[in-house]
Amino acid sequence: MTSTAIQIDAAFDSGNIEVLSIAGTTARLAIRKDTNSDFFQWFHFRVSNAAGRALELKITGLNASAYPDGWSGYNAAVSEDREFWGRASSSFDPGEDNGTLTIRYQPAGHLAWFAYFAPYSWERHQDLVASCALSAGVTHRVLGHSRDGRSIDCLDLGEGPKQVWLYARQHPGESMAEWWMEGALDCLTDPADPVGRALRRNCTFHVVPNANPDGSVLGNLRTNSLGVNLNREWENPSAAQSPEVLAIRNAMDATGVDLAMDVHGDEAIPAVFLAGFEGIPSWSEALQGGFNRYKAILDRRTPDFQTKRGYPVAGPGRANLSMSTNQLAERFGAVSMTLEMPFKDNDDLPDLAQGWSPERSAQLGRDCMAALLEWLAD
Repeated sequence: MTSTAIQIDAAFDSGNIEVLSIAGTTARLAIRKDTNSDFFQWFHFRVSNAAGRALELKITGLNASAYPDGWSGYNAAVSEDREFWGRASSSFDPGEDNGTLTIRYQPAGHLAWFAYFAPYSWERHQDLVASCALSAGVTHRVLGHSRDGRSIDCLDLGEGPKQVWLYARQHPGESMAEWWMEGALDCLTDPADPVGRALRRNCTFHVVPNANPDGSVLGNLRTNSLGVNLNREWENPSAAQSPEVLAIRNAMDATGVDLAMDVHGDEAIPAVFLAGFEGIPSWSEALQGGFNRYKAILDRRTPDFQTKRGYPVAGPGRANLSMSTNQLAERFGAVSMTLEMPFKDNDDLPDLAQGWSPERSAQLGRDCMAALLEWLAD
């Protein structure tokens, strides 16, 4: 006889949830902490035996999560075919069970997947790398390996003098960053795209779509399998704690860096924005001017970008050089930047069905490449 209760599973790539209790179509859940770390915020699980039933899924204990401000105004990502990701109506009550996100959704089919953001699987990463590596003029290399032995893939293309590094998912739960990579690489590898063609003529690109594969597969928000936040390792990376950063930075030392973009997602701010390198010891007006000019171009090119909201700017000499953007600006004199996309929605241009989405992330990747071409021409 089939049980009347729903079932919940998360034993798959990037899966993360702990089932506390299930009663009919209601469940109490908790997010497992990052491996060897106290960070937690990413979730990804499947609900079965759900067809046509009104689900009520309560994720508890969120006042202690990495970014509790991220839950207010947030709607969980949901998919029934693992291709299209929409949003399920969600509400956050900080007074319930030490902070509870209640997700309500009625699937049409038997299965529904829920996630903090649309996942980008390790298998899809393999497909992305394989497809790009077959494109004319693209070279693939393995810069090194993660602590658990996964490859740090790099795609090199272009023949121009400007050395451009694009890298994503230092924080593995920020999966929108690899969706962005799909868009950027689509532009750069398409022989019919005039932006990509012009960029390949002017630049040599080094693209690392996933800088933290172990954390991605394990379902971590912020760390690798050792519990290390890779974006605090760039001043002194080590083979023991941060082999991923060590491999990437060594490759950068070999090529030099003129422009770098570190692609991320922000839990709390419902907007797309850029963070720079203000506060590095070697800061100059000329270097800052290059960053400011790129921001202005991107702001003009797409309504999904804005400059009013973002992170506080570090004072003179107070930049954290363990973060990649600051380290690369200081180390190479590069125009270096961190791109942040929302987990929620872009409140300046909301989409009730999907919020911020894989599709918009990929489109932003294309827009960032077009902005780069204009930036080079100025």
